[in-house]
Parts: sequence; structure tokens; C-alpha cells
Amino acid sequence: SETLQAYISENVEKCFIRPSSSSTGAPVLFVKKKDGGFCLCVDYGKLNAVMRNNRYSVPPMNQLLTAFNGSTIFSKIYLGGAYNILRIKEGDEHKTALQTKFSRYEYFVMQFGFTNAPASFQNLVNDIFSDFLDIIAVVYLDDIMVFSSSEEEHVKHVASVLQKLRGNNLFSKASKCVFHASSVEYLGYVVSSDGLKMDSSKAQQILIWPQPKSIKALQSFLGFANFYCHFIKNNCSHFPSQKYSPFLFNGEALCQFKILKEAFTTSPILSHFNPSLPTIVETDASDYALGAVLSQVNESGKHPIDFDNSKLLPAELNYEIHDKELLGIVWALKRWRAFLLSLSKSSEALTARSSLQYFMSSKFLTHCQAHWAEFLSEFHFTITYCPGRLATLPDVLSHWDNVYRERGWTSLARILRIFIK
Repeated sequence: SETLQAYISENVEKCFIRPSSSSTGAPVLFVKKKDGGFCLCVDYGKLNAVMRNNRYSVPPMNQLLTAFNGSTIFSKIYLGGAYNILRIKEGDEHKTALQTKFSRYEYFVMQFGFTNAPASFQNLVNDIFSDFLDIIAVVYLDDIMVFSSSEEEHVKHVASVLQKLRGNNLFSKASKCVFHASSVEYLGYVVSSDGLKMDSSKAQQILIWPQPKSIKALQSFLGFANFYCHFIKNNCSHFPSQKYSPFLFNGEALCQFKILKEAFTTSPILSHFNPSLPTIVETDASDYALGAVLSQVNESGKHPIDFDNSKLLPAELNYEIHDKELLGIVWALKRWRAFLLSLSKSSEALTARSSLQYFMSSKFLTHCQAHWAEFLSEFHFTITYCPGRLATLPDVLSHWDNVYRERGWTSLARILRIFIK
């Protein structure tokens, strides 16, 4: 009661809320925060269900995390109470009413919990920092990352960002900010000059995760692990397909569960993409899935940039092996198209299937193959035969034998390797 009364008094004084005569009111509760304080949460589920959505897109996290190449020093700025800068449309305040034990109140300002809050706020900060985005800073809602290649530059960059905040009445929360650091935790990852790696605390959570006893428990584990799956090479081989099989956590499943947890604790650092370096895309096409690795080569060897995988669609399951392998190339190039088109150097595709080396010059293509050929023409590369014994990617399905048996599948994986000189 004291916490609720203090919240009401503080926000009435700030002119964020006022007493309401609305005929409805959303329920509220307090959730304890990491710093020991409490956060008021309002259940706007019914309001959100009838609200017209703001289609402004929040940037994908993996897109933001590609901007740090060449940076050696970082600062993270967290905006406190940032949504409150957005004013509710005049006349719509009654729709935001919340019901408390004392009375009913309504908001003048945007609150976290409205379905349109993230899109509206992202629109605002993108407009404010439009001159800085992907140059000296990236912004994901109320989290700002400033990055620079030198200490001298960083001082100026941070000052410019803080000046923008002040000029737009946005304020940072000092306890959640980090300035002038060589590595910073951002959006669940640890960012440094070397690249990206998992937060060690998150890896530890995976390591101590108990054995799932139900479908719901397994889905909870896979949902948590999937956030970091691109750190794991051939990750599709570690994740079970619950779509095609009932819950059966037998000895094989337990073994795979342990392998997946171990893979996360030994995951590599993902390097930042550098368009001036030789780039390798390795793709793996099997009976039911595609997997790919994007890597680059520098003076110390080959380093991973990203991992990804995709289950084949029902229609794609019926493709011939030749077409599945082609699909693997097309899918990987689509996935990393922005990276690969930034390279000015020619490329070479090395494949374990010799017939693919004639694909781009073939005069007889199916409708699907012709569509792929049109897309591949954007890229300057040739396909060269590479014997399977020289392929370096392991079979993407080799660690999930129970899936093969349940589905009656056998491993028909072939290795496709694209090397961009």
C-alpha cells in the first residue's frame, strides 16, 4: 500500500497521471526489480487487443550488432523512464485507466505495456539520433551503445550523444550506464573489439538447467537456448523437432540435452564483419534442414561471424538432393546478402556435387531453378567442384539419430562451401 501510494503521489505531482472517471480500469501489480525497487505493471491486455497497431519496426538485434567493426571502446547508456516523454493523444487518456485500491487513475504519458509503446518510442529515438545511427551509435529502444575506434574519438562521440539527450529531455539512469569500457554487455551479449560472445552468466544458467520433465519444460529450455543458437555451429543438429515427434526424453535425448548445454559453455567469440577480408560461407543441406556458417579469414586464421539454420518447408522436403543443395546456397546468400554484396571481390563456390558447377551456365532450368539463378546473378562468383572428403562441415543431422529413425530418414547431407576471395 505504501509503495502504491508513493507511486500515485509521485506521478500525480509529475503530471503523468490524474484521477479518472473512466468506466473501465486495468488491474495493476508491482514487480520487484533487480536493484531492489518495485515496478508498477498494468495489464493492458484487453486494450491492446483492440488497439490499431503502429507498424514502425523495431530494428532486429542481429542487425544492430553488426555495426561495431573496428571499434575498441564502448559506452552503454540506459534511458530511465524514457517512454514518459511520449504524450497520450488528447482525448484518449480515459482508455489508459488503471484500477487501484484507492481510486481509478489515467495516464497522460505513454507507459511500458501498451502494444504500440516500443514502436512509437523507437520511431522517436531514431529521429533524434538519425545522424549518428550505425556511425557512432546504435539504439534499441531505451538502450544506447556508443562505439569508437579510439579514446579521443569516444570522448567526442559520448558528448555528442549526451547533448542530443539533453536537447530532447531524455535522461539516463546512471546506475545502469557504462562508460569508456573495452567490453560491454549489450542486448544479452558481451561486445568487445574481438567480437560478440555469450554473457557468462547466461551460459551458466544453461549449464545448470535441470532435465526437462515435460513438453512445456523442454520448450522453456529451447526458447532460452534459441536466443544464443547462432553461437553454436550446426545448431540445428542439436535442437529436436517436436513438430514431428511426441515428447520422449529417453537416453538419446538426455545425451543430446547434455551435448547442447556443453556446446553453449564452449561457444566461440563471433567476430565483427570486415568487408575487406576474405569471406567464407559454408552451407549444409540435408533431408530436412539447412545450416550455414559465415566466416572470415585474417592473419590468425578463419573466424566465425555468424551461424544459422532453417528447417525445410513441407514442399522443400520433396526436392531432389541437387535442388536442396542449391537451395542451401540461395538461402545462405539471402541470409547474409547485405554482407556479401558489400564485398567488391570475386567469389568461388566449392561444392561436393560436381553437377552444380554447371548450374549458372545451364540452358535448361526448372521454374524454381530459374528463379534461383536470377537471384544468384547478383553475386559475382563461380561454382567449383570440391570432393566430399575435403569438406570441413560435419553432417548437420549426425547428432540427432532418433529423428532419423522416427521419420525414416537417412543422412543425405552434402557440403557446399562458398569462398569469396
